[in-house]
Order: sequence, then C-alpha cells, then structure tokens
Amino acid sequence: MPRKPRIEYEGAIYHVMSRGNRGDAIFDDDKDREIFLDTLEEACGRCGWRVHAFVLMGNHYHLLLETPEPNLVAGMKWLQGTYTQRFNSRHKQWGHLLQGRYKALLVDGAAGEYFQTVASYIHLNPARAGLIDLTSERLSDYAWSSYPLYTRPTKRPAWLGVERLLGSMGLEDNRSGHAAFRAIMQKRVLEITASRSPMDFDDAWKEIRRGWIFGSSSFREDMLDKLDGIIGVRGRRDSFNGEEVKMHDEHAAARILAAGLECLGIGPDDLAEMKKGCPEKCGLAWLIRKQTCVTNEWIKQQLYMGKATNFSALIKRVEDEHPSIKSIMNKLESIKISD
Repeated sequence: MPRKPRIEYEGAIYHVMSRGNRGDAIFDDDKDREIFLDTLEEACGRCGWRVHAFVLMGNHYHLLLETPEPNLVAGMKWLQGTYTQRFNSRHKQWGHLLQGRYKALLVDGAAGEYFQTVASYIHLNPARAGLIDLTSERLSDYAWSSYPLYTRPTKRPAWLGVERLLGSMGLEDNRSGHAAFRAIMQKRVLEITASRSPMDFDDAWKEIRRGWIFGSSSFREDMLDKLDGIIGVRGRRDSFNGEEVKMHDEHAAARILAAGLECLGIGPDDLAEMKKGCPEKCGLAWLIRKQTCVTNEWIKQQLYMGKATNFSALIKRVEDEHPSIKSIMNKLESIKISD
C-alpha cells in the first residue's frame, strides 16, 4: 500500500503526532503518562534525540523532536512499539494502541519563527482543547507538557532542551528569561480566550495540522531535493503517496521543463505567445510525461496548452516521430534529471 515518504537526515527537526487507534485514549491515567515519558527518555538515550517541546493529551501526543542522527523511523518504531507493549501489559490488553502511521512534519529549525510557531502550537494545546479553565488557571497548571518545565529548571529532564526555543526568542535560560517567556505565552492564552475559534486562532496552525513541511521557501526546496533520493523521478514513486509526493513530482517536472526550454533556446516567457499545439510544446510535454508522474493538467498549464482536449493525440504525434517534430525530439532525448 502506498505510504508517505519519511525524510531523514542529521539534525532534522520534526513535529511528531500520533493518535489512539479509532480515536481511543492512549493514556488512561497519570501512571500511563509517566510510563510514556519514561519510554521517551529511553528512546532519547538510545537514539540521541533532543526533545524541544511535548504535550500528552487524552488520545494523542505531540513532540517537537530533533534527531542528530537520521534515525526517526527506527526510533519511532521502538518508542511506539515499546509503549504499546507496556500499556497493554499494564491494562491486560492486546492489539494496536496507536492509529496507523504517526505524522512527522518537517520543521525549519534555521528560521526561528517556524520553530517558535510549532512549539507554541504544542504548548497551547491544553488551552485550545479546553483542558484548563482559561479564566482561572494558568497554562503551567497542565502538568503533562514541557511548558512548565521551561521555567522550572530543577524539574527538567536531561532530554528536554530549552535553549533553542528561548534563544530564538532572544531569551536566556535564567530567571528573567523565564519571566519573559511566561509573559509571552500568557498573552497567547489571553488571545485564545478572546477568540471565537480557539482551534484556528493562528492561521499557521492549519499548515501544521495538514501539511508535511513547515518552513521557508529555501527549506522547502532543500527538502524536495532530499525527496529525490527517496522517491526518484520515477524509481519507487508508486510506493508513495501524499502531498509531499505531489510536490516532488512537480519540482522534478519543473527542472526538466527548464532544461528542455534551455535545450530548445526558448525563454519561459515565450511559451504564452507560442501556438498551443506547436511542435516545441508537444516535444516538451512528451519529455515531461516520459520522465515524471505529474498530471496532464499540470503540463498543459505550464506549457500554456489551454484545455487541449486532444492532449493525448498531441503527445502521440511525438511518440510516432511525426516529421515536423523529429528534430525536436532528438534534441530533447538526451535530457535526463538524475534520480
């Protein structure tokens, strides 16, 4: 069955989230939460992970996780499998505890704004979900989050790092830095309290929940390049699905299109003025279809071929080596974007 690809590399940062099977609870009581955190500590020791933020909810958990080594998949397999075994053993149950594959959103750690947004999203989860009374309780009253540990160094586990988040906000890990951090977060809580839609208060949260990558345009380009090594232009493409695969396909197709235009001596701006079914456009469409998995609609849009209801017939002209475009086909034949 097709699955989402996992991008792993040294120093990668992920927002990891996993939910209970069928939406069921994965923590029945505080003892289960303690067991999960103990298991997470073991996973960090085994894998060298650094956790920057976490929150344990009723039927799911969130982690902002850094992997100094490219070992997310192996580490998550151990973490989730081990916790499931311990939960089932304690409650005399069997079978799956967690639902399908965990989500791992790639986060741009170089740009502080993205890192801060994900950390806040995690820390504010109890407030958004109504697990604390926003009129009478503080965010730090929710015990099963890294947020209170940010301002209580003596209770902070060794695997929880606070310097990166505080540093991105211009704060230090000291009393004045902690006070400023509390003030910033309390302001966000008050904003959520006043919002008509706490779950969607910040527009960026939708991208965190639904996307596969969260970062700058250059970070996206870097991650798409890394996808090439996993998926390839064709390669194992059919083994994967998801939004990241669609973006990878279009990224690869755009590079092939650029190479084809250069080969034919055509500028990108010239395409709009050329006839929809001209030999050059047919040749470029053939090249892109041959080497990538993008849709016909994407090709037609990029090449300004209109609706092109006879698109397949146009491509067939190339494949049959129609005399009018044989020379174009010969020129483009040598173009190959490496996997």
